[in-house]
Amino acid sequence: MEMPVEIGGHAPAFGMVAETAADVAAREALLDRAMGPKRRKKSSEKLRRGRRPSEGLAFVARDASGGVAGTVRLWDVRLGEGGAAVLLLGPLAVDPSLKNAGIGSALMRHAIAEAARLGHAAILLVGDAPYYARFGFSAEKTGSLAMPGPYERHRLLALELVEGALDGVHGTLKAAGRKLKAQELISAA
Repeated sequence: MEMPVEIGGHAPAFGMVAETAADVAAREALLDRAMGPKRRKKSSEKLRRGRRPSEGLAFVARDASGGVAGTVRLWDVRLGEGGAAVLLLGPLAVDPSLKNAGIGSALMRHAIAEAARLGHAAILLVGDAPYYARFGFSAEKTGSLAMPGPYERHRLLALELVEGALDGVHGTLKAAGRKLKAQELISAA
């Protein structure tokens, strides 16, 4: 279902839609432009590698011509061995030529609303607290959690979609969810 987004008081310029297989090349090119080649070395990427996004939680923002202007995906992870299931958000990216147009915020609101609608309890991400605080994310409940590999602890943020979902959680995040099929692994490389 497309969610039109009004930017700057004009007619809807972007639509938030479910990502399709046809968006893969455009999404990857956008991520390369927005985040650079080092994006594949991040700790978050280790949790995503070889996995599919959580069912129904991969979105793109389309511009008026149908091009991919932004992307966000959420992934199934577990908090430690056999721990609670939560989501890991990322990457969130917008075409650099469209920064500050509200696309990233619209993608975030859409992804959070869909995750809540689908019954998920919490979302984690690694990012800048000043940006993500506006959506309710903080490091308040992530002190006993860890990412696999190097990361900046103060950038591990969480948002509870169900109050108390992260009370007392601890451990290192582990990949969960659906694995990619062999042909998807080849095209993702």
